[in-house]
Amino acid sequence: MIIYQSNKEGESLILYGGKLLCLIYQGNEEGNTLKTITEVTVMSTYMPKGKTERQWYVLDAEGRTLGDVAVAAAVLLRGKHKPTFAPHADCGDSVIIINAAKVVLTGNKLEDKYYHHHTGYIGNMKSVKYGILMKEKPEFAVKKAVKGMLPDNTIGRAAIARLRVYAGAEHEQTAQQPIVREF
Repeated sequence: MIIYQSNKEGESLILYGGKLLCLIYQGNEEGNTLKTITEVTVMSTYMPKGKTERQWYVLDAEGRTLGDVAVAAAVLLRGKHKPTFAPHADCGDSVIIINAAKVVLTGNKLEDKYYHHHTGYIGNMKSVKYGILMKEKPEFAVKKAVKGMLPDNTIGRAAIARLRVYAGAEHEQTAQQPIVREF
């Protein structure tokens, strides 16, 4: 229970369980007495109005760590940078990551970290070191890192569909006029 004292003489507001209970007390010689009780419901969920405007952003991953690139992309894909963000609505933007081959893994992760996947056959668990994965398929490694930072629901699946990853500095989305985003 949160109690808020207003500036007016003898007035108290109490918020309880998502409902606003307005209690007005009048002070007199015997003490405080209850004058009126009014119950007002408070809207607890924000819903963005209308269709969300989607922008295209370019993130340059050259010299940046894999986690930093993935966090920046996940924030843009979810729409958390917008003031109209709502966790239950898909209000994110499209993201293009360039220079994925030049992403840095800190420490000994190139030799110690593995990507595991199962083929579907009994005993066929395949493991690949991140050093080999970054040489052969750097786009996949970056996309997998971003996907791990998105929710596992329809909003996350729609967000990962708006992600484009390129190993080099060139991309195919010049017609969308993407904005270069520094992070």
